[in-house]
Amino acid sequence: MPEINKQKRAYYEKYSLGLGRFCLRLGLTPNILTAVSFICAIISGIYFWKAEIWWGIFWMLMTSFTDMLDGSTARAGKMGTVFGGILDHVSDRYGEFFILAGIALSHLVHPGWALYALFGMIIASYTRAAAESIGKIENCAVGFMGRLEKFILIIIGAILEDYFHQSRWLEVALIIVGTASYVTSIQRLIYTHKILGDKQQV
Repeated sequence: MPEINKQKRAYYEKYSLGLGRFCLRLGLTPNILTAVSFICAIISGIYFWKAEIWWGIFWMLMTSFTDMLDGSTARAGKMGTVFGGILDHVSDRYGEFFILAGIALSHLVHPGWALYALFGMIIASYTRAAAESIGKIENCAVGFMGRLEKFILIIIGAILEDYFHQSRWLEVALIIVGTASYVTSIQRLIYTHKILGDKQQV
C-alpha cells in the first residue's frame, strides 16, 4: 500500500507541474492558493447549508482544484516552506469542517452522519501528522482512501441525492467516508508500529 501511494503521488506531482508553472506566471503564490482553497470551502459549505447541491458541488470541486494547485505551484517555483506545509494542512482541516458542517445543517442528511465523517477525516489526518512529527516517519500517507477519494465519494453522493430526492445517497456516502477514514487511521497506526516497534526514542 505505501508503494502504491508513492507511485500515485509521483504521477500526480509530475503531471501537475505545468499547472504550477502557469500559476507562477499569473503571479500566484502557494499561500495565496491555499487561502483561495479555504475560501472556496467556506462558499461550498454555505451552498450545501442552503441545500443548493450543485453550487455546493461546484465550490467543493474548486476547493480540491486550488488545493492541488498550491502544492504544484510550490514545487514548480521551489517555493515550498515548512510553514506553508503546516498552513496547507490546517487550512484543509478547516475546509473539511465548513463543507461537512454545511451538509450537516442542510437537512439533506442526519447531522450525526456528517459529524461521523468529519471526525473520521480529521482523525485520519491527525494520525498521519502524529506519526510524522512525533515518530519522525518520513511519510505516513498510507491507507486505501485519501482526501481526494473521500471528496469524490461525497460529490457522487450529492449528485445522486439531487437526482433521487430523499434517497439518502449523500448519507450513505458520508457513512462510507467516515468508515474508510477510521480504517485509514488504523492502517496508519499499524504502519507506524511496524516502523517504530517499541522504540523509546526516535
